Amino acid sequence: MRVGVLTGGGDCPGLNAVIRAVVRKGVQEYGYEFTGFRDGWRGPLEGDTVRLDIPAVRGILPRGGTILGSSRTNPLQSENGIHRVKENLAKCEVDALIVIGGEDTLGVATRLSDEYGVKCVGVPKTIDNDLSATDYTFGFNTAVGIATEAIDRLHTTAESHMRVLVVEVMGRHAGWIALHSGLAGGANVILIPEQRFDVERVCGWITSRFKASYAPIVVVAEGAMPKDGEMVLKDGTLDSFGHVRLSGVGEWLAKEIEKRTGKEARTTVLGHVQRGGTPSAFDRWLATRFGLHAVEAVRDGDFGTMVALRGTDIVRVPMGEATERLKTVDPELYAEVGVFFG
Repeated sequence: MRVGVLTGGGDCPGLNAVIRAVVRKGVQEYGYEFTGFRDGWRGPLEGDTVRLDIPAVRGILPRGGTILGSSRTNPLQSENGIHRVKENLAKCEVDALIVIGGEDTLGVATRLSDEYGVKCVGVPKTIDNDLSATDYTFGFNTAVGIATEAIDRLHTTAESHMRVLVVEVMGRHAGWIALHSGLAGGANVILIPEQRFDVERVCGWITSRFKASYAPIVVVAEGAMPKDGEMVLKDGTLDSFGHVRLSGVGEWLAKEIEKRTGKEARTTVLGHVQRGGTPSAFDRWLATRFGLHAVEAVRDGDFGTMVALRGTDIVRVPMGEATERLKTVDPELYAEVGVFFG
């Protein structure tokens, strides 16, 4: 059997660990051959491939990014996209496809599997941790660690100048990175997309913090929105999946804080630094297990499924279940951390 592998969407730490596990187990235990497709769905769309064998995956476990490259290419929006993908898979003699991605990448795999008969197995990756069918996606733990370290460092400079520091983190429409890193980093305010925020209340917390002779740290998710207003964006351009590029709320909020409190406020946008660099031990562990179980799903002919973490077990779930809705922060969970605000 020849198995194709692709990594789509935004890169994240742990992708190479999946590729390594898939190839090592597939070659050593099942005698499979592997073809890597470059740059996400662009690879099968254009027939751009690279050979994957054991020498090709040596030494990649601790590396961030992906040796296959990634992109936000959407074959469903390309002219004759489905036909071209199926034709190139046939030309490359690929019998099954392991698709490593988030909501959009796996959404395409779901359509190809359910409607067009392409044999796909999904592996969940996203730093946003917003896939509902799995407890955790790999990449999230590393992103939280990076954001927490940044918040730790910002505390000292905030105290030195007695200014407000606003830290904008990624997460799109889910507040998991903001919640976890904000709590771990001792932030005084955490703002997430799931709960619209009141700017006046935020300013009240900040004023209270200064009265106690401490400089406040505000962590805001890029998709967070004020109660009386719309999402703040730097630009309104859309990608091939119809998503806007998020970012801008941190800078907007810092200006509002300065205007309303008279306190100096600065913004740090962590951006892509959260997605780069070496994966954490947990993400290497999780990504490796996902890869091993994805190959088992191929061996079992269990296509149209995605491997997922439930507790400490790796299970298989229908890919459609993983992409039908976002996993967002529960209001009760967010309310738990409110005691630290202000």
